[in-house]
Amino acid sequence: MQESWKRKFSIIWVGQFISILSSTAVNFAVIIWLSLETGSAEVLAYAAIAGLLPQAIIGPIAGVYIDRWDRKKTMIFADSFVAFCTLVMSLSFYVGYESLLLIYVMLALRSVGSAFHMPAMQAAIPLLAPQSELLRIAGINQMIQSVSSIAGPALGALAIGLFSIGNVLLLDIIGAIIAIISLLFVHIPNPEIVDKAKASVAQVWRDIKLGLGEILKNRGLTLMFLYSVIATFCIMPVAVLFPLMTINHFGGDKFEMSIVEIAWGVGMLIGGGLLGILKPNIHKVIIINTMHILLGLSLAVSGWLPPSTFIIFVILTGIGGLAASVYNASFMTVIQEEVQPTMMGRVFSMFFSIAVIPSVIGLLSTGFVADTIGVNLTFIILGLVVAVVGTVSFFTPSLMKLGK
Repeated sequence: MQESWKRKFSIIWVGQFISILSSTAVNFAVIIWLSLETGSAEVLAYAAIAGLLPQAIIGPIAGVYIDRWDRKKTMIFADSFVAFCTLVMSLSFYVGYESLLLIYVMLALRSVGSAFHMPAMQAAIPLLAPQSELLRIAGINQMIQSVSSIAGPALGALAIGLFSIGNVLLLDIIGAIIAIISLLFVHIPNPEIVDKAKASVAQVWRDIKLGLGEILKNRGLTLMFLYSVIATFCIMPVAVLFPLMTINHFGGDKFEMSIVEIAWGVGMLIGGGLLGILKPNIHKVIIINTMHILLGLSLAVSGWLPPSTFIIFVILTGIGGLAASVYNASFMTVIQEEVQPTMMGRVFSMFFSIAVIPSVIGLLSTGFVADTIGVNLTFIILGLVVAVVGTVSFFTPSLMKLGK
C-alpha cells in the first residue's frame, strides 16, 4: 500500500478532476440560466431540493448495497447513469423543449447517481491508502474541488454565453466518460463481507439499523453528526441565496456571479493546500469546530455589508470557502478513522441523508424567508447560528475526546 497508493490516486484524481470541473461548469451554467430567467429565490431553492432530496431518500439504502457491491463497479455504474440521464436531457433541450420541470428532473436524476458514487468513493479511500495519509488525501481532494470551483464558473459562464443550455450539458457527459476510463486502470480492493445474506427488504432494513447503530454507539461521533446537521441546515439556504445576494444587493451580473464563485474556489484551494502540504497534527475536532465559527462569521458579516463593498464580500466569500474546505476534509477523515471499513458505505450514506433531509426543510422556506426579512438578514441570522454551533462544540466533552 505504501508503494502503490500514490500512483493509484494520481490516476483517479486526473479522472475525478476533469469530471468535477465539467460538472461544476454545467451546474454554474444552470444557476446562471435560472437566476437570469426567473430571478426567484424559490426557483433556486427548488432546484437545490431536486438535487438533494433523491440522494437523501435513497442514501441509506444505497449504502447497504455499496458495502456489498464492488466499489469500483459501483462508481463506474453511477457515472454512466449520470452521463446517460444528462444526454437525455441535452437532447430534450436540443429539440427545443426547455422548462423548469426539465431542469428539476435533470438535477434529481443526477442526485440518484451521486447517492451511489460519493459514498462509494469515500468508502474506497481507506482501502487504497495508509491511515496516516487520510487527512492529506482529503486535503488534496478538497484542492481538486477548489480548482474546479475556480475554473468551473468561468467555464460555465463562457459556455452559457456561447452555447444553448442543451449543448452546455454535453460537457458533463465528456467529464463522466473520462472519469470512467480512469477507474478502469485502477484496482480498488473491497473489504470482506461479514454478512453475505442477500439484500432483501428485511436485510436492507437490518443493515440500515446497523449503520445507524455504528454512529450511535460512539457518543462523540453522534454529537459531531448532530452539530454538522444543524450547521448544514443553516448553510444550505444561504448557499442558494449567493447568486441573488450578488445580483439584488450588490447589483452584479454574470461577471460578478463568477467572481464570487471563483473567490469561494480560491478559498477552498488554499484550505485544501494547507492540509495536503502541511498535514497538520492539530486535533481534527478542534479544526472542525474552529472552521464552523469562521464560516459562520464570514456569512454573518457578509449580511452586514452595504452595497458599495462588493470587494469585501468577495474576500469574505473566499474565507468561507477556506473554512468549508478544511472542515469537510477534517470531517471525512474523522469518519474514515472511527468507522470500520465494512460499515463505511452505510455510515457515509446515512450521514449524507441525515444532513440533507433537514436542509430540504430549510430550503423549502428559503424563498419565503428571503422575501420576508431580506437576503441580508437571512445571511446574518443563519451565519450566527453556525458560529454558535462551533462555539458550543468546544464545550462538549465527548466530542472533544473523539479521535484522541
